[in-house]
Amino acid sequence: MEYLDFELPIKELQEQFEKACQIGEESDVDVSNTCKQIETKLKETKKEIYKNLTPWQRVQLSRHPDRPYTMDYINAICGDSFLELHGDRNFKDDKAMVGGLGKIGNQSYMFIGQQKGYNTKTRQYRNFGMANPEGYRKALRLMKSAEKFNVPVVTLIDTPGAYPGLEAEERGQGEAIARNILEMTRLKVPIIVVIIGEGASGGALGIGVGDTVLMLENTWYSVISPESCSSILWRSWEFKEIAADALKLTATDMKKQKLIDSIVKEPLGGAHSDRKTTFITVANAIDKAYNELKDLSPKELTTKRMEKYANMGVFKD
Repeated sequence: MEYLDFELPIKELQEQFEKACQIGEESDVDVSNTCKQIETKLKETKKEIYKNLTPWQRVQLSRHPDRPYTMDYINAICGDSFLELHGDRNFKDDKAMVGGLGKIGNQSYMFIGQQKGYNTKTRQYRNFGMANPEGYRKALRLMKSAEKFNVPVVTLIDTPGAYPGLEAEERGQGEAIARNILEMTRLKVPIIVVIIGEGASGGALGIGVGDTVLMLENTWYSVISPESCSSILWRSWEFKEIAADALKLTATDMKKQKLIDSIVKEPLGGAHSDRKTTFITVANAIDKAYNELKDLSPKELTTKRMEKYANMGVFKD
């Protein structure tokens, strides 16, 4: 397991605990009390560290290499019921954007999300989770299919942003994202958005308009990444921690500003530390959100959705 800089005290205690247990197994020395003491200290240290995370540390956790990605959630939640669908019927199949039909219990959903890679080869294959215009057009095609067959939509957001390459701009990156935002505001089925990692810029907004927006505890949602913000304001990435704090990009900040509806709690140590619990928690959160929306008529859904987004950023003195 990989550890981040601020997790090094945990790593040291974990190694001490494993060594003490190993000594007890390989010799006749009774180290049970020592193991218990180290284990207690380990739990206390974990609680202390994760209770006081800074915005930048949460950004780091959202990018942890062991953190589950979109297909991990889909495969765990849906099992064999998931059927992946491909292509935008216009240019090609974007591997950074995945989607298809799956079930949670007896209820079918159209799942759509950005997928990152696990190593150099798969990261290149998935374009680091940065979708091209055809990815957003594929997402829109799947959403329209879901609307046709009255299937609710679940989007899983985890992207450093839409792909900024020249070829993406030539094929209409801005138009594709804007079209998705427009069409999602008037889609006649429930839309549940779950931010599972990075939620950056228009790349996230392209599949981010929903009736219910959920954010995992150690994720972020912002118009720009802390590094990019730092490089624009201070001409250097060295101020990324200050930028992360100023951007108010954490789940708590988003909830306070009423830009999301609910925070999904993660296991102590982050989603990667206990994947099974995380998958169950997310599945339950999606199920709960759908149950609150399923009895609304298409007109009520779209009206409430439009009102929700129209009221964002409105302040009264």
